[in-house]
Amino acid sequence: MEKFEQEIEVKGHLVDSSILTRIFDKIMDLKGDFTVVEFSIGKRKQDHSYARLLVKGNNEEHLSNILEFIYREGATSVSLDEVKCIASPNDMVLPDDFYSTTNNLTQIFFHGQWIDVDNMMMDKCIVLDPDRMTAQCKIIRDVKRGELVVTGERGIRIIPQERPREGVDIFQFMSSTSSSERPSQQIAIKVALDIYKTKQEGGKIIVVSGPVIVHSGSSDILAKLIRYGYVNGILAGNALAVHDIENSLLGTSLGMHVVDGTLAVRGHRNHMIIVNEVFKAGSIKSMVEKKTLKSGIMYECIVNKVPFVLCGSIRDDGPIPDVITDIVDAQRQYKELLKDAKLVLMFSSMLHSIAVGNMIPASVKVIAVDINQSVVTKLLDRGTTQAIGIVTDIGSFLPLVMKHLQSLMNSN
Repeated sequence: MEKFEQEIEVKGHLVDSSILTRIFDKIMDLKGDFTVVEFSIGKRKQDHSYARLLVKGNNEEHLSNILEFIYREGATSVSLDEVKCIASPNDMVLPDDFYSTTNNLTQIFFHGQWIDVDNMMMDKCIVLDPDRMTAQCKIIRDVKRGELVVTGERGIRIIPQERPREGVDIFQFMSSTSSSERPSQQIAIKVALDIYKTKQEGGKIIVVSGPVIVHSGSSDILAKLIRYGYVNGILAGNALAVHDIENSLLGTSLGMHVVDGTLAVRGHRNHMIIVNEVFKAGSIKSMVEKKTLKSGIMYECIVNKVPFVLCGSIRDDGPIPDVITDIVDAQRQYKELLKDAKLVLMFSSMLHSIAVGNMIPASVKVIAVDINQSVVTKLLDRGTTQAIGIVTDIGSFLPLVMKHLQSLMNSN
């Protein structure tokens, strides 16, 4: 009787990061079978564990399906198979069996060695350059005819992110990925510490934000973060810029007075007044240079030379001249600004946050704050163990973070 089985191995903090548990679950969920051939557990916190399993399927297709899932959890075949590549038949066209990437660190086995895949992103493809012995994650639009695209699942090794085992920042403090029940004060302390440590270590911090930060009265906090050098880039849409400038010039957001929440006279026109003012000036930068705009998030970006990318949508009024209306161009500029980011802070923006989540490797720490549990859950479901979701009101949470951040600044 023909056997359909494959020996696989997996290394790392298998127990702490639940890697082995997920592999067992995948095999059982798919009605497969396995035998643990070897298993050794690291005895010190810095030690890795190792497991070797014999995975069994009912037939070749069944085994292949099981292996596809567990390879994505970090398992690799004990017998090394060289990666399979097929030339792209045309510009922006992939071979039918192309490999679709995760956002985890990935390697491919080619000519007897493991090659790191650069520029990792989720749901993209891998292109191999055999002459340079390099591999790169690419979006479909960037693939050129004749480029070697990785296909199938063999010769590919995924290295999943592992939760840190010791420390005091937010990623060690929160054992679950999403929380609305922990004390906000304690979470704010940990978030402030992680922001502070990232800056002290020279790490790049990117903020993704929706206009709610203005509506809730916390735009001055984000402006301070920029002024103090804790923000290295802003990713947002037309609405954040328009309502931030509306607040700075008219004291309102969506026609409501930010200070007391009362409706301004003819307030429904205010955001359109601002759109018109930006068009009159030509750009946000021109408004700052002409001293029309003297405060706010966008003002601090211009004055402190912090880059920002504003991506347009079909809902936008205007949009203002600074907004990129070509979605493909905006996507590229988002990706460029995210390059080498160490920490991404996502403030109450579902679409922009999920988009950014798809653009960054799993090694980038993500803190997502939103009052809507489903937004945080959706983001983290597509993300990584390095993402933390905090379900709370950004308007009350961000001032707490700034309070503790200023304490850290004053004590050092």
